[in-house]
Amino acid sequence: MDLLLSTPRICWWRVLFLLSIFQDYLSSMLDCPPTCSCTPTEIYCNKSDNGKFFPLLALQDTGSNGNNSNNIQDLFKNITSIHIENWTGLQTLRDVDMELYTGLQNLTIMNCNLRQIHARAFAQNPHLRYINLSKNPLTLLSWQLFQNLQLSELRLDGVEFTCGCDVRWVQLWQQRAQAGLHTQQLYCHTGTSRIPLQAMDISHCDLPDISVSHKNLTLIEGANVVVTCNGSGAPLPEVDWTVSGLHSINTHQSSVRPNVHSIKLTLVNVSREDNGFILTCIAENVVGMTNASIHLTIHYPPAILHLAEPERQHDTCIQFTVRGSPQPSLRWLFNGKELRQSQFVRTEVDDYQDYLEGCLVFRNPTHQNNGNYTLVATNFLGTTTKMVYGHFLSAPFFYEDYEYGTPTPPLSGTHQSDEDTFGVSIAVGLAGFACVLLIVLFVLINKYGRRSKFGMKGPVAVISGEEDSASPLHHVNHGILTPCGLDAGPDAVVIGMTRIPVIENPQYFRHGHNCNKPTTYVQHVKRRDIVLKRELGEGAFGKVFLAECYNLSPTKDKTLVAVKTLKDPTLAARKDFQREAELLTNLQHEHIVRFYGVCVDGDPLIMVFEYMKHGDLNKFLRAHGPDAMVLVDGQPLQSSGELGLSQMLHIATQIASGMVYLASQHFVHRDLATRNCLVGNGLLVKIGDFGMSRDIYSADYYRVGGQTMLPIRWMTPESIMYRKFSTESDVWSFGVILWEIFTYGKQPWHQLSNTEVIECTMQGQVLDRPRICPKEVYDIMLGCWQREPQQRLNIKDIQKILYAMGKATPAYLDILG
Repeated sequence: MDLLLSTPRICWWRVLFLLSIFQDYLSSMLDCPPTCSCTPTEIYCNKSDNGKFFPLLALQDTGSNGNNSNNIQDLFKNITSIHIENWTGLQTLRDVDMELYTGLQNLTIMNCNLRQIHARAFAQNPHLRYINLSKNPLTLLSWQLFQNLQLSELRLDGVEFTCGCDVRWVQLWQQRAQAGLHTQQLYCHTGTSRIPLQAMDISHCDLPDISVSHKNLTLIEGANVVVTCNGSGAPLPEVDWTVSGLHSINTHQSSVRPNVHSIKLTLVNVSREDNGFILTCIAENVVGMTNASIHLTIHYPPAILHLAEPERQHDTCIQFTVRGSPQPSLRWLFNGKELRQSQFVRTEVDDYQDYLEGCLVFRNPTHQNNGNYTLVATNFLGTTTKMVYGHFLSAPFFYEDYEYGTPTPPLSGTHQSDEDTFGVSIAVGLAGFACVLLIVLFVLINKYGRRSKFGMKGPVAVISGEEDSASPLHHVNHGILTPCGLDAGPDAVVIGMTRIPVIENPQYFRHGHNCNKPTTYVQHVKRRDIVLKRELGEGAFGKVFLAECYNLSPTKDKTLVAVKTLKDPTLAARKDFQREAELLTNLQHEHIVRFYGVCVDGDPLIMVFEYMKHGDLNKFLRAHGPDAMVLVDGQPLQSSGELGLSQMLHIATQIASGMVYLASQHFVHRDLATRNCLVGNGLLVKIGDFGMSRDIYSADYYRVGGQTMLPIRWMTPESIMYRKFSTESDVWSFGVILWEIFTYGKQPWHQLSNTEVIECTMQGQVLDRPRICPKEVYDIMLGCWQREPQQRLNIKDIQKILYAMGKATPAYLDILG
């Protein structure tokens, strides 16, 4: 009522008025007698009435409309309690009296003149839990009235039965403390005396005994069998088998001998559908009912009911349903060979009766898991197979010689034919001659070859000779490191590439990335040593995969790496690929993502990087902030601990350390942001970009001219106006990174459009101080955002200040494993 009164749109007096109309309607429909009171759920009659019939059955004339009939049935169904007392004219309770009250839970007929209750009076009242028949002249009462009810209490106070076999069941219920009868003083009379019912002694009157020919019966599908049930006792019981739901063909044959009633059940051509079925035989007399059961087990050959092809690139399991009895054993073939199961490929099964439902589960499946999977199910009656093709990941390149899941091992053998030996000798000789020839050519090329554009001698065979003419505007589109100078010119080198490349000499790249540094040799990784695990993301250049790389480290058999591929390489993209590889080979620092090498023996071209377990820093910050339950890439991230001041300073100090190193190498990044930093174990942070951020974080970029995408929210006024990039412009971006860290990854100027951000930046406006940011840290941000580049803080000084602040705060706690 408080809710009704407090809700302005609901007129509470109308609600009350409608309720009163409904109650009046119910009363008019039920024709509630003057001696009774009626509510929508209860009928209560406690005044003397000489009516001969159960009350409220005489309905008023409501017409023949079908809807009215349905309404009346619903009103009866809502009645949960009926209380009738002192109705002296009520002598018989019939099934038609009770059949409409299907929701009835409590029934009291007390101190009336009730003498008889029909055998099926409560057949339509399955919810009855409380029955009170006290103080009625009932002399007999059958247990069958209550056999389908879950009675919590049956009150029979003041009822005097005729002593005899018909009320033996009441005595047994008292002895068992059933339905509360053990708490009542019940009596029966013999005609001459009245005795407590518990003292009644009647011979040849008890529950029937029952026996069956089997307890458990195991058959093969299609067999025939005869089972027998014997019921004995006095009075002689009725005996029958319950076969409702049985699929097998069955017939009954009954016979009666002295004190034994026998019935045979014949099953013909037993069906697998009856596996697990329980045959029940029932024997009953006036005292009660007993039963005995036989459990059927039907054996039949296995059948594969369902084997689902996994949805491409989404499912990581092959679902199956197998049926068979006895339970079949399962095994898998992969491309016709036995599949060895492990922690990476395993079968998970749930069983229900004779069904096996489960999955062949793959942990991080790769393209090497693609193939034909055959499920083999076997029991002693037969074997069945079914095959499905599993496609989990498209192969970015072709493997010629691969065993399942591991690099091809060297061939071994103890015997070779003479022809083989001769052929090998010729091959070795030719190979030796070729090596000598290559060495001579290499010396000649180094001696007489043209100079590279950095003034260093290099092999002309590496590139066809075209010079890169990409403009700096194009390169702003990617994460960029620029060699030999502070202003990014036409030769700026891409770190997060949207294009990628090809080499004629696959073994080495050789080029100077720094004007004062020696020739660079890029490590070559064999394609056969790379085993893809799963896709990490995709950019305009191609895809990035998590992979295992063999023979990468002399101390490890295999190393987890991130593999960046190049799709549809053009000649220009292949040139960029070469220069980026040379550049990255020379960037060796603890806070720069490590570059291992390239794979160029075929397409696509591949770069191999260190794998950072926890992904990019922006996502990491959002996952460890006060609003950690947010969707990132469509998935809810659970926070494993909110970052504190010490952790934030530790993150910022590591990025600053990486930037100090880049500045010392005269490299300009041009796309520094938390999305282009990666997080590993132990809160280790490194600068690095796989080129995916322009796709994943497209909202952080401003598209110019249909192609170029500028990170204007991180850019300086001179970069926006004149496309001028320098170490000082990277310092500006670092100030924005600090702001991102102390806002747990919010987008800078998130309330403004791109054009509004440009306007604010050109007018000299800066980002506000984050709520949890100390003043000393915000002063660093302001020092990074000075309009004139020469007035901005030096990155070395920033790194020193942050390091000192970090030492002054409590030691940070790792929040990662």
